[in-house]
Amino acid sequence: MTIQFAGEPRTIPLLALRGYTVFPGSSLSFEVARPASVKALEACIERDQLIFLVTQRDIRVEEPSLRDLYHIGTISRVKQMLRLPGDNVRVLCEGVSRAVLLRLVREKPFLLAVAGEVEEPAPVPSLRSRSLVRAAREAYEKYAEFAPPAAKDVVLNILAEEDPARLADFTAANLNLSYQNKQAVLSEISPEKRLAKLCSVLKDEAELARVGASIQSRVKEQMDKNQRDYFLREQIKAIRAELGDKEDTQAECDAYTEKLDRLSLPAEVDEKLRGEIARLSRMSTTSPESGVVRTYLDTCMALPWNTETRDKFDIRATERTLNADHYGMEDVKRRVLEYIAVRQLSGGVKSQIICLVGPPGTGKTSIALSVAKSIGRKCARVSLGGISDEAEIRGHRRTYIGAMPGRIIHALSTAGSRNCVMVLDEIDKLGRDYKGDPSAALLEVLDPEQNVSFRDNYLELPFDLSQVLFIMTANTLDTIPRPLLDRMEVIEISGYTDEEKVQIAKRHLVKKQLKAHGMNGHQLRIGEDALRRLIRGYTRESGVRALEREIAALCRKAAVELVEGEGSLIHIRAANLAKYLGEPRYTDTTDTSCDRVGLVNGLAYTAVGGEMLQVEVNLPSGDGKLQLTGNLGDVMKESAMAAISYIRTHAEELGIDPEFYKKKDIHIHFPEGAVPKDGPSAGITITTALVSALTGRLARASIAMTGEITLRGRVLPIGGLKEKTMAAYREGIRTVIIPADNRKDLEKIDPTVREGLQFLTVSEVGEVLAAALRPAAKDCCETAACMTEPVKNTAKRTEICS
Repeated sequence: MTIQFAGEPRTIPLLALRGYTVFPGSSLSFEVARPASVKALEACIERDQLIFLVTQRDIRVEEPSLRDLYHIGTISRVKQMLRLPGDNVRVLCEGVSRAVLLRLVREKPFLLAVAGEVEEPAPVPSLRSRSLVRAAREAYEKYAEFAPPAAKDVVLNILAEEDPARLADFTAANLNLSYQNKQAVLSEISPEKRLAKLCSVLKDEAELARVGASIQSRVKEQMDKNQRDYFLREQIKAIRAELGDKEDTQAECDAYTEKLDRLSLPAEVDEKLRGEIARLSRMSTTSPESGVVRTYLDTCMALPWNTETRDKFDIRATERTLNADHYGMEDVKRRVLEYIAVRQLSGGVKSQIICLVGPPGTGKTSIALSVAKSIGRKCARVSLGGISDEAEIRGHRRTYIGAMPGRIIHALSTAGSRNCVMVLDEIDKLGRDYKGDPSAALLEVLDPEQNVSFRDNYLELPFDLSQVLFIMTANTLDTIPRPLLDRMEVIEISGYTDEEKVQIAKRHLVKKQLKAHGMNGHQLRIGEDALRRLIRGYTRESGVRALEREIAALCRKAAVELVEGEGSLIHIRAANLAKYLGEPRYTDTTDTSCDRVGLVNGLAYTAVGGEMLQVEVNLPSGDGKLQLTGNLGDVMKESAMAAISYIRTHAEELGIDPEFYKKKDIHIHFPEGAVPKDGPSAGITITTALVSALTGRLARASIAMTGEITLRGRVLPIGGLKEKTMAAYREGIRTVIIPADNRKDLEKIDPTVREGLQFLTVSEVGEVLAAALRPAAKDCCETAACMTEPVKNTAKRTEICS
């Protein structure tokens, strides 16, 4: 059908409606929140109060364009506009006429459209139109049988209207239809087609309403049946009571009551459980609720309300047990002995919360289990890694199907003692999501002032956790929330030195794997030199897990030879280690005897311990572009920016061309680009490498460094010094430059490492450069060979320069 326009198209502000459709002759009140829509309303008020209301195809689109709008809308008059708190506006509009959206003139700051007003065809009485009017009324009557009742004046207007166009518009505007169906009616220009479309929509809606009413009827019938069944069960119960017939439920309740009498529980707990027993006695055996009550009573009565083990107060015996199970870990052992001493003197001590922090494989979990054995307590282990639901800690409320207590209460029930040692493993790997924050639930558990009456959501009863010795394990403190960390006594466990790993292997790992593989020391011997080679060439870790796996591999290889009859005793030494494990996986890639320009040794602290981190700087010709590579984080990139800013400020003092940043590109690279790197402690390393490259001075390969730099050249303290120095010692470094404020941390460093390294404390970058860079060779700073060739001694350097 060709659309006839009433006059020339006009330019008019456009407001996109989400979920609404306005018809000519009807009014609509709605709220406007989008800034563009509010500006469109303000523009129409300033003009002639006419606005073009067009429905969006997809209500999720925030900033609709032409393709997001239907092509038929309604030119409407703004009757009232009310500003609400905030930036929202409530507006009352009255539809004037249909219009076609021809194009958008602009989209900012509001939609301005060119719309053609549709000329409505004059009503022509005909047999077809009267038939359509009658069909529409019949469709509405069927729809009204199942739909919610409409207002009386709406019904009267629908029954009285004879004009097909006005009947279709008025009916669609006043019924609870979807905006898609309303838009389908609005888009029909021909009155007869519009009324036919309305009839089709009403028939579909009537069928949907009929199905909905049928479903509600069935639900009501089911509810009536349940009430009837309940009434009959109550009658049966009354008849049994009159006959004196004692059910099995009563015998079960008597058993619960007898068990409760023997437990001697606290008054509040006893009263609550007796109430649950009374509830159970009044329930039918077929009632689903009876199973829930039985489970609750069984769970509560299985808890160790008054059961506890007797502590061993023999300090020497405890020390012998800990030393036999673990090598090193003096801080942990000392803390356990202090706990026993205080218990022996005071007779009682509040709940202790200890957190063991260190790299993976350093024995945190095993030492916690050993502590329980040494003091004669039962042990319960709770793995917290990956938990993101608060209910895992506090339990689920009994209103949920399948509810159960949290892991704390479950662990106590498993241990069977209220003064057990509870190991909360991997506490740094707790998650959080929409179900709650488990770390927040642990605040009550780990607070000695609150855990005297810890309430699990499932039990809804206070349980005393003050006698529990809590031991947490973590790989890092960074992910533990500060309020939770404040409740813990943190003991740091550093990575093992090579000498410690040798002793651990000789005393524990080799014996353990021989036993696991059915062998003894008369069948397989692993020499100390083989263990050292194994540690240096086949493992690279702070703990001993990988070392234990390699020892297990040696045992398997030896078992094959023994079974095949190749010998009765297999002796593995460093010389024949490659026969069993292949060539070493790790080699010393850091050459600490060769000084280079633009290559400096840094130190990093990772989740698996300390690592050597070299920094390389190249200065290709260019226009001052800075390129940072090696998978760096934002903090490390900012450290590089600070280093360059410091060098530019002090270029003349450092003997650097002040215009270097205009003539050279700067490329800073950290090798092993697959490994993410971040943190501020590489600041002085980057600065030293840049100065070395810009001046041509050789950086001493025997020196490693760590420290944060400021724009003024101050060197700030860093963390993880113990692990970093251990990495330097492992790589053969002789001197380590550290911030002066970290001098106090030298006492915590392993004695072997402290004796094997020389420490230089600095507070300014100038001190770092003076120690780490060799003096420039005369007249050779621009020699390409001197800049690139590794130089090991003065004679070699002189030879190259000449």
